[in-house]
Amino acid sequence: MNHPLDRMTLPLADEAATAHLAQRLAPLLTPGFILYLSGDLGAGKTSFTRALLAALGYSGRVKSPTFTLLESYELSRFRLYHFDFYRFSTDRAWLDAGFDEYLGGDGVAIVEWPERAADSLPAPDLRLRLEFDPTHGDNARLALLEAGSERGRACLSALATGAAAG
Repeated sequence: MNHPLDRMTLPLADEAATAHLAQRLAPLLTPGFILYLSGDLGAGKTSFTRALLAALGYSGRVKSPTFTLLESYELSRFRLYHFDFYRFSTDRAWLDAGFDEYLGGDGVAIVEWPERAADSLPAPDLRLRLEFDPTHGDNARLALLEAGSERGRACLSALATGAAAG
């Protein structure tokens, strides 16, 4: 019996490979999609988001939302909300900031450091964790992807098909 793809690990040799993953994921995003983006400092979370935005047609400057907590981008298909919860000290700080209205609505939400609010956040469509992979070089990463919904599983299936195709 075939089971839907719930998890996938992809090796990323360098920043270009991380950007390529973002380019492959970009056309799969639809309004209401929630992506949790985790990883240690310097693992490439904001670089991934920059590449994703570029693949979605955004040509402006992409800033890390570390200090602003939220950066918003108007795209042709939807608005993308890029959150960074790193500085939150409580699980409910994102709710106190009024960010709940941005998740699952008409836009796409990317949440860096979702573990800072894990107990009160809605389930994501897709979790992406970037980890250092020093066994394959200083710039190598592993992308650990986990689906949290049917849309997330569809993304993993499309990524797996693309990986098999080339």
